This record gives sequence, C-alpha cells and structure tokens, in this order.
Amino acid sequence: MNNNNSYAESFLQQINEISTVLKVLYGAKLDQAVNLLFDAWRDGRWVYIMGNGGSASTATHFASDLAKTICDTPQDSGLKALALVDNIPLVSALTNDWGWDNLYLNQLKNFYVPGGVGIGISVHGGSGKEIAGQWSQNLLRGLQFIKDKGGKTIGLSGFDGGPMKDLVDIGIVVPANSTPVVEGMHVVLHHLLVFGLKEKINEHKKNSPIY
Repeated sequence: MNNNNSYAESFLQQINEISTVLKVLYGAKLDQAVNLLFDAWRDGRWVYIMGNGGSASTATHFASDLAKTICDTPQDSGLKALALVDNIPLVSALTNDWGWDNLYLNQLKNFYVPGGVGIGISVHGGSGKEIAGQWSQNLLRGLQFIKDKGGKTIGLSGFDGGPMKDLVDIGIVVPANSTPVVEGMHVVLHHLLVFGLKEKINEHKKNSPIY
C-alpha cells in the first residue's frame, strides 16, 4: 500500500510539473524557430537533427514530420530533413573507428550543405556526465560546426539549458528538472514547431500563385 502511495505521489508531482511547464512553454522563441524552418523550406535548405538516447528517437520523429507531415498532398514539398542518428551502420562505424564525441561532426563534414539548419535535442544541453564522460559533446560539436559554416541553429533542452542554450541561435529550454518531463515536452515542442510550420506554409501557398 505504501508503495502504491509512493508511486501516486511521484506521478502527481510529474503531472503538476507538466502543468506548470505547459503554462510557460509557449513564447517568442517558438515563433522564431518556426520562421527559421519556414525560410529553410522556402529556400530548399537542409535541416540536420541531432540527439542521443531518448532524444535520438525524437530527432528521428522530428525529421520524419518535417519531411512529410508538413505536406498536405504528395505533390507538396517537405523539408529536406536528416536525423544524423538514423544510419546505424554508419553511426556504428564512425563510433567504433573515430569515437562517439565526433559522431555528428564527422557526418556533417560529409553531408552539410551551406545554409543548412542544425537542431540539437538534449535533456541537459551538454552539462552533466557519466562513466563515459561529459554528456552530449558530439551534439555540441555538430552544432558548432554548423555555426562555423554560417548556418543557423536551434536547441531544445531542459534543466538549466546547459551550454547548448548559449551556443545556438534559438535556445528553447523546458523549465523542468525531470528527464521524463523534459523528454516528453520535447516531443510536444517538436509537434508545435511542425504544425506551426505547416500552418505558415499553407498561408504562404494561399498568398502565392507559384510557391
């Protein structure tokens, strides 16, 4: 019985935290990120998405939505979006031969097209460490590469935002100190961005005979 009460208290705490986060999540930075992605769609530029662990699955989901969900019909053009975690043979070869910390950097050296947009998704934003060392340094190096090439960057993080919030052009920090809450809110954020972008594209098409 005590265990059930303990679980109930934990669940209630997370629900209350989610409620608080939702009230403060929306802001000008979301609009800025939608506008940046719209510019990339309009100009035919690439979007490169990076994430580790649970954030890797969000990166894959995000890339899929940018490529397909923003389209109403098969004739519409989606964003050229690539999640850099998706090619498992390549990821494992690069990690095995050249190291985890350079995983995204080494891919971007090959795949990056000038004008591209980088998106980093990380619960702690590159702060904190475990047995393998400092978290998500591969992601920070990838974002820095894009910035050095003149590209724009977006970061989704949580907790205090970590160094990523200051590295990127648009840093959106989920104000929560819980990994499951932050990861869940990152999926909410990516959907807000995708459907905000879709709405902006549809409005653009209404006002443009040729788009």
